[in-house]
Amino acid sequence: MAREFQRGHKAKISDLTAGTDLYVGVQIAAPGLTFDISCFGLDAHEQLSDDRYFIFFNQPKSPEESIQLLGAQAGDTESFRVTLDAIPAAIQKLSFTATLDGAGQMSQIGPGYIRIVAGGEEVVRYSFTGSEFTTERAVMLGDFYLKDVWRFAAVGQGFDGGLDALLKNFGGEIAEEEPPPAAPAAAPGFAPPAQAAAPPAFGAPPPAPQPAPAFGAPSAPTLPPAPQQPMHAAPTIAAPLAPQAPQAPQAPSPYGQPQQPHQPHQPQFGQVPGQGAPPAAPFGQQPPAPYGQPAPAPYGQQPPVGMPPGVPQGVPAAGAGLRAALQPYKETATGQRWTPQNQQLMRVDLTMGGSGVLARQGSMVMYQGKVDFGYKSAGFVGRAVGNATGQEMQLMRCNGRGQVFLAEEGSHLHPIELQGDAICVSAESVLAFDESLHYEVRRVEGHGIPGGALFTMQFQGTGTVIVKTHGTPVVLPVTPTTFADCNAVVAWSAASQVIVSTQVRLRRNAYPGHSGETVNLQFRGAPGNFIVVQPYEV
Repeated sequence: MAREFQRGHKAKISDLTAGTDLYVGVQIAAPGLTFDISCFGLDAHEQLSDDRYFIFFNQPKSPEESIQLLGAQAGDTESFRVTLDAIPAAIQKLSFTATLDGAGQMSQIGPGYIRIVAGGEEVVRYSFTGSEFTTERAVMLGDFYLKDVWRFAAVGQGFDGGLDALLKNFGGEIAEEEPPPAAPAAAPGFAPPAQAAAPPAFGAPPPAPQPAPAFGAPSAPTLPPAPQQPMHAAPTIAAPLAPQAPQAPQAPSPYGQPQQPHQPHQPQFGQVPGQGAPPAAPFGQQPPAPYGQPAPAPYGQQPPVGMPPGVPQGVPAAGAGLRAALQPYKETATGQRWTPQNQQLMRVDLTMGGSGVLARQGSMVMYQGKVDFGYKSAGFVGRAVGNATGQEMQLMRCNGRGQVFLAEEGSHLHPIELQGDAICVSAESVLAFDESLHYEVRRVEGHGIPGGALFTMQFQGTGTVIVKTHGTPVVLPVTPTTFADCNAVVAWSAASQVIVSTQVRLRRNAYPGHSGETVNLQFRGAPGNFIVVQPYEV
């Protein structure tokens, strides 16, 4: 079964397949756009030190044929054959890229992928869409790199400058191409017969079989092949159109002679075509505003607050459009299992890690992929303990292959990763955690803590627990004089010793000016222990 990679995922080739003669397929498309898919063979400094290892349509193979361009097949826009055992030692990395041939942006592409096939079976796939890009015109899709052994990484990184920027990144440059001289006609010589259409012997995926025609149905007409568009006859250069030079004013005609006709001038910005230049304003008055724009503020006055100068009220300010306005809120994908999207939203990638996730019921905001949500029962004993201690958690189990976004009441969320250690967190402050963690109710030593806060939850093992707070918390080191309000404490290191410190006195309660701070928690422990306190009392 093929492994699904996200951007930033890496793996050893030997963990994916035992084969070294591999098929690499790339699928990328967008309406009206043309793409060039290439492979850069780079040295130890990630530079294209040998131009013979730039594999593209005009150079389809490396000298020893360890990297070969195969063309479109098996549903792929472009495909390659890579024989890892035959790659010379000077080549330490293979970068598979896609660049736009002409105008356009990578944000316009539809769903695509780069995949590795070994022995006819797909072993890994990195899928991407145009929503992952903005104005890029060249994208590095995936890399084979040598680090003790050959490995594969899903990259998904782009360049706005297109092929030129991509070549500069790899230490290459674009040279002007001259048309090759016409070769003299030669006498026909030895020529092998044309190869039959068959999948490559090294294991490329076979093409989809065509369905047999129905009995009595006419055979489908054979369409002539579409003419091939010329590609890269010269370097692709994207530059803005040169502005027209302003025409010199026409000299007035001699007295008594008619005015010579002249070409209509280009209307200025905001001017209606066919209208002349606006008349000059009288001395001391504001000139009239261009068509479609509000009148400027009188001299000495400021434009309305909240509106940029020159923007009419009720009309959105001109900018790069809706995509630029929403760009700051784009989904963040770091390649990690847990990724904060902002202070109040957390994303968990269930395709990473071997266990599911336990989350507070009702905390799911949205999800992508195939995700199953199930009720997590605490059992009779668990419910009894939770009711008695105030540490009951109503949980749901999230399993599958996809991404789940979690939040609750706008609380600030903080991922805490455990590497075999332990942490104590109040059940009220837990949003979600890896199912691989062990958790239990722990008693806090002391007497008479109000509100049922005499107990806490202890999490231990290897995994992540998501802690929620009201506002931005503060982490304090544990010292012999560290005290905290029991209702403001969120979590503390499990190695800390916690003792209830009460200031309740009979006479103190009789004073009308009593502070109300009667029960505190005192923390003790060796250096390295900590407590987490939120700026809020439950």
